[in-house]
Amino acid sequence: MDYFTVIFRTIFFYFTVLVLYRLMGKREVGQLGIIDLIVSILISQLVAISIENYKDTIFMSLIPIVLLTLLQFLLAFISLKIPKTRDFLDGKPSVIVKSGKINFKEMVKQKYNLDDLLMQLRESGVRSLEEVDYAILETSGNLSIFKKNFFNFPSSYPFAIILDGKIQEDILKEINKSRNWIERILKNKNIELNDVFYAFYKGSKVFIIKRSDL
Repeated sequence: MDYFTVIFRTIFFYFTVLVLYRLMGKREVGQLGIIDLIVSILISQLVAISIENYKDTIFMSLIPIVLLTLLQFLLAFISLKIPKTRDFLDGKPSVIVKSGKINFKEMVKQKYNLDDLLMQLRESGVRSLEEVDYAILETSGNLSIFKKNFFNFPSSYPFAIILDGKIQEDILKEINKSRNWIERILKNKNIELNDVFYAFYKGSKVFIIKRSDL
């Protein structure tokens, strides 16, 4: 009888966790944020405990699992509405290489050493730092690499200055621009800030995607 209980719980939690993860959205394991990773670890531990302690009621594990899923939904919703909350929970991408130059100050801040950088460059098929124009350390820990062009000249990296109607103050500081600067551009184009879905700065030009155009 105990064997059937363990088998039932294993199958039950398999489909339960499958449904919950489908509800939480499609993201690869390497792209999980801090909150997603914490929820994943806790859920796996609760499932293992429930299968091991098969004499306890199944609801003792099911309740905290559902609660964790609801908490993840809530934090995702808050992060969507309040960008600063997202920055606090998941962190922000870090520019490790800018215009071909290593940002050692940011590497120290992120506890990211030169060996880590070179390893991830090799994994991406980059043989030398001289090939790299920009390298961004994403919140998932992955390194996004932008190579120089065919003639090894620096290329223009797109800086996201507006996301979902919110001006990215730190990005403006990065490109030495002010909030008044982007507000003047929007005013000249007769575009409301709330109508901007995505705007980026590249090659001394601003490209804007409006919600109304989607």
